[in-house]
Amino acid sequence: MTVISPCTPLILSLGLMQYTKKNFIKKGIMNSKKILVLPGDGIGPEVTAPAIQVLKKMATIFEIQLELSENLVGGNAYDLTGTPIPDETLEAAKNSDAILLGAVGGPKWEPLDFSVRPERGLLKLRSELELYANLRPAIIYGDLVNASTLKPEVVDGADLMVVRELTGGIYFGQPRGIESRKGERVGFNTLVYSESEIRRIANFSFEIAMKRGKKLTSVDKANVLESTELWREVTSEVGEKFPEVKLNHMYVDNAAMQIIRNPKQFDTIVTTNMFGDILSDAAAMMTGSLGMLPSASIGGDTGMYEPVHGSAPDIAGEDKANPLAMILSVGMMLRYSFNLKEADEMIKKAVIKTLETCRTTDILSEGKKLVGCKEMGENILQSIEKI
Repeated sequence: MTVISPCTPLILSLGLMQYTKKNFIKKGIMNSKKILVLPGDGIGPEVTAPAIQVLKKMATIFEIQLELSENLVGGNAYDLTGTPIPDETLEAAKNSDAILLGAVGGPKWEPLDFSVRPERGLLKLRSELELYANLRPAIIYGDLVNASTLKPEVVDGADLMVVRELTGGIYFGQPRGIESRKGERVGFNTLVYSESEIRRIANFSFEIAMKRGKKLTSVDKANVLESTELWREVTSEVGEKFPEVKLNHMYVDNAAMQIIRNPKQFDTIVTTNMFGDILSDAAAMMTGSLGMLPSASIGGDTGMYEPVHGSAPDIAGEDKANPLAMILSVGMMLRYSFNLKEADEMIKKAVIKTLETCRTTDILSEGKKLVGCKEMGENILQSIEKI
């Protein structure tokens, strides 16, 4: 990976394309697209390195001019600055066209006060950038069906999208905290959703469903939680504007079971912040590993793209991490922030081709070559060249 000093831009690839919000047009010089790279903690820097190399390759192929800069976030940011998200990082994020994030957190920082834990930096990024919609696709790539812990006939052909509301719900609700009551400590959080928040994510999800299989499952716990009773009511109201989309409602406990039992029944799922956090991890097991799941956080002017997996400090620095979720996140960035669907599809094809011969340890199966994080990235680049 080319080392990019914090706050120092690096111009990559010269091209003859001009970007507009609606499309890429092969006329004149494309405006430089600013991408902020936030490697983060644990395996974050390791999976980010090959992803950046793939991004550079796509910039060359599709004649994109990129401007990359790198900043701190998470635990490493706290160690150096005393905050999980320095002002410089937040300012750079607001001035970027897209953000690539590795991973944040780890046991090292768990004893810290809640307000300065690494995850608070991530939550602040989502809130400040108004990234209210999180897209988490769960797809079986090629013969990776055999790497899943589920039966091949259960997962083969499964392709679902979890749309998670990202800036509301129990992760942001107030009041929250730990306090003493009647001689003992009590922890409390608040689950709250406004009608406008629900309507916004519902509209977004119906639009996603229209582009997929025109089937939307809204997941809630309306039988015991008033906030999600409102969620169900508002989602149903929004659904009246999308008669082509088949809407059904499902309680979250049933949804968790059904994703494992019969994932092919789902196309697009929309749900709350916490439920989406949990269900998307369950969906990851279709693929056999969290290391295969990318994500896109969308809403404001700047999109943020990151793997679903955590920082995995237990394998950090050992070249064992699976970089494919991060590489696939690059594809989602090219699709959703830069309207380059073809680039995203090329990356997916390269992943499928590469998995035919080699695997990282988390998805290893008989007859496949075991490779590390770095070599997997190199093999993806070779596969791209052959497409």
